[in-house]
Amino acid sequence: MLKLELSYRGMIAVGLALVGLFFFIRLWPLILLIVTAFIFMTTLLPYVDWLVRRGLPRTLAVVVLLVAVLAVIAGLFALVVPAMVDEFQSIRDTLPEDAKRLEDFLANFNIDVELEDRARNIDWGELISGRAVVDYGQRIFAIVLSTLTVVFLTVYLLVEAPRLSRFMYQFVPPGREPEVQHLLQQVQRVVGGYIRGQVITSLAISVYTFVVLLAVGAPNAIAFAVMAGFADVIPIVGAALAVIPPTAATFHESSTKAVIVLVMLVLYQQFEDRFLVPRVYGQTLNLPPLVVLIAILVGGELLGIPGVLLALPAAAVGRVAFDFWMERRKPAFASAGPAEEPFAPDEPQPPEEAGRATERRSA
Repeated sequence: MLKLELSYRGMIAVGLALVGLFFFIRLWPLILLIVTAFIFMTTLLPYVDWLVRRGLPRTLAVVVLLVAVLAVIAGLFALVVPAMVDEFQSIRDTLPEDAKRLEDFLANFNIDVELEDRARNIDWGELISGRAVVDYGQRIFAIVLSTLTVVFLTVYLLVEAPRLSRFMYQFVPPGREPEVQHLLQQVQRVVGGYIRGQVITSLAISVYTFVVLLAVGAPNAIAFAVMAGFADVIPIVGAALAVIPPTAATFHESSTKAVIVLVMLVLYQQFEDRFLVPRVYGQTLNLPPLVVLIAILVGGELLGIPGVLLALPAAAVGRVAFDFWMERRKPAFASAGPAEEPFAPDEPQPPEEAGRATERRSA
């Protein structure tokens, strides 16, 4: 027999937990946007503080940094989108001929497939029908609206970072300020280091892809190079997105050139996974490969592409929280300074709110 007894206080706690879970599920899209904004805020905060130390007002420093970032992103999209539209039109017009060439190429390896007939039977009007246009238009509108929300939240968090810090330290028990400061420094190091490391790897694959495509005479080399940099952000799936489109575009010119592009880009993927990424990130994430794979799979299953993008920062923050809990079990708390990170400001500004909070309490 199982006998369960709950006090009135216990029933109230269970009811509040269920209500909180209900609102958490309903507000999950908004929570995801807020978490994304916090990630960008953590990444950009050292640079805002660096500009403030150089004499700029905080609001102006945030605006300058935001305009610079948005200008770079807009310029990259301006390079990619028109080229991808032209490439899609070219693929649609020459798909049967390309399918025939691919059939002949595979026949040299005793691989018999019927691609030309399938290519001729594709109904492009159905693929780009009015319903599909409306559906994609709604998705694009939702993405644009979510992006604007994240941008405005990030700007607000960057401008109000000192006030938010002072507000948070009001709830820290006396004497625990160094521990909280240490935890926040580690979270900032992990999240900011991950984003800055991703910028380095994306820049590296973009330059490499551009050089390879330019060497073989592939069309739209700059556009495919920029697209490879964006695709590199997506773990696991990004490798295919960075390799397949430029290979398919080069196949229009020559099957031999397409094989060269495929081999060179696949070799770079191996170089990035085995050599570049471990050295760029260093000990920033401090996650075993198995944990990385599981985090990516879980994030993709729960949230799709946003889950894949947020999986590694979330897992790394979880590792920081676990290390912090383990350190608190030791007799003495040992503070560790921030590690060196690529593209990080040379003069990191240590948080001063902890000391101010202690002085206020002492007074």
